[in-house]
Amino acid sequence: MSNPETLLKTPLHDLHVELGARMVPFAGYSMPVQYPAGLMAEHHHTRNAAGLFDVSHMGQLRLVGPDAAAALESLLPVDVIDLPAGKQRYGLLLNDEGGIIDDLMFFNRDHANGGDLFLIVNGACKAGDIAHIQAKIGARCEVIPMPEMALLALQGPQAVTALQRLAPGVEQLVFMSGGRFSIAGCDCFLTRSGYTGEDGFEISVHESQAETLARALLAQPEVEPIGLGARNSLRLEAGLCLYGNDIDTSTTPVEASLNWAIQKVRRTGGARAGGFPGASKILAQLADPASTVARKRVGLVALERIPVRDHTELQSADGAPIGEVTSGLLGPTINQPVAIGYVRPEFAALGTRVNAIVRGKAVPMEVSAMPFVPTRYYRG
Repeated sequence: MSNPETLLKTPLHDLHVELGARMVPFAGYSMPVQYPAGLMAEHHHTRNAAGLFDVSHMGQLRLVGPDAAAALESLLPVDVIDLPAGKQRYGLLLNDEGGIIDDLMFFNRDHANGGDLFLIVNGACKAGDIAHIQAKIGARCEVIPMPEMALLALQGPQAVTALQRLAPGVEQLVFMSGGRFSIAGCDCFLTRSGYTGEDGFEISVHESQAETLARALLAQPEVEPIGLGARNSLRLEAGLCLYGNDIDTSTTPVEASLNWAIQKVRRTGGARAGGFPGASKILAQLADPASTVARKRVGLVALERIPVRDHTELQSADGAPIGEVTSGLLGPTINQPVAIGYVRPEFAALGTRVNAIVRGKAVPMEVSAMPFVPTRYYRG
């Protein structure tokens, strides 16, 4: 457990305390896990209205220079070069064994015409990520960390209603697009994206303006503050990976069922096939998963009302160990225990029955499609 004296504080720390948040150590920061309404109420409020999350612990950085896109593409198995200006994409930072160092978002702020590539990386990984990127491509482009920037996420079906009052025009953005807006007098860069499965926005703002922005958003009737607890239950229902739980340096994108994040241009036969760390292993896994992939990430729904938590062993019907749950809880929206886990490939087909061993008792689970709750991203 971190010493509270050594924990970093986000620019919204005092506001969280004022709002009655229960603060916990997370990724080296003191972060709000829940507010007085409680995790369940916060979860449902985000699904039904709009929730405001402080995600300022995450890392923000810029890549600048004419070679920035090609340089970044050398570290990721995704298409960076062809990403249009004004658009965002999900990326995977890989090591030489094809393991996932981190998952991240990158946005093309017209870098070809003097802009930049804007990256958001996970809080617990940011120091390592920035050092890795600097070491690998710092000679090809400028790598500029942005520790002075805060990050807020406004998520939920009424997020756009609340935000367009303060920033007319945001309603014209579609999922994974973005731009610069003035919100309550604050200079913001925002994207229409998020980590809940709902429509919503992620808003980058200077730390000096973060509290002004947060108070302006919380003043909207649709918006309530939401902590890390509900952030976790929302993302799990959306089938989204949590770095360090569901993906890490020991998992490849193919094992993690993230094949969709590897565009055709980087695959065998594509115009820029390979050329990323671990390419030979990952391209072999894509070509012949049956003989190269030992486990697959799957969704699981419990058939009894017993929550199945992280690190629970999974067994076959005859009691043989076949895998492990990496994230699990009672899904508040579907009111059923749901989980993400890894199983041997022969147990990965939809509808397959497996057992989770909870306190010595076998809890039957069924391999299920993800997301567990339909996503509601706004695609225009």
